[in-house]
Amino acid sequence: MGEGADDLVESGRDVLLAYLNKVRRALVRTCQGLTPDQLRRPGVPSGTNLLGLVHHLTGVERHWFQRVFLGRDVDVDKSMTVPTDLSPDRVVAAYQAACQTSDEIVRSCPDLSTLAAVPNPGEDARDSLRSIVVHMIEETARHAGHADILRERIDGATGL
Repeated sequence: MGEGADDLVESGRDVLLAYLNKVRRALVRTCQGLTPDQLRRPGVPSGTNLLGLVHHLTGVERHWFQRVFLGRDVDVDKSMTVPTDLSPDRVVAAYQAACQTSDEIVRSCPDLSTLAAVPNPGEDARDSLRSIVVHMIEETARHAGHADILRERIDGATGL
């Protein structure tokens, strides 16, 4: 193993955030090195494109951590349609800022069992912060997988 036992002590929070950040980074990495046109190019009949996935996940981060967990009245756009006036750099920067805010929310909560301020719209029960983080790992990983396929269709790159 190579590390002392004390070096391996991780909290559940650390493990969850490490996996969430791993898939977040994978999504961003998949978008690197492409032109704005390539990032906006639909890769499947539904019109899904790489930049749209990043835009969507920005809204999802804001929705779950700020709107649902904290109960903030925040503007959330979970669509996969990126306004034409938003550059890819701005879309990625907005995603990274939303992720940073989400991480700060998770780190500042003393107990992952803490219930959200409000239920997710359309649901009755309030989710725990732990459930929200696990959901975000699942959702981000799914879309990172979609991004891998879209990238491969653009230039054949895999394993980014």
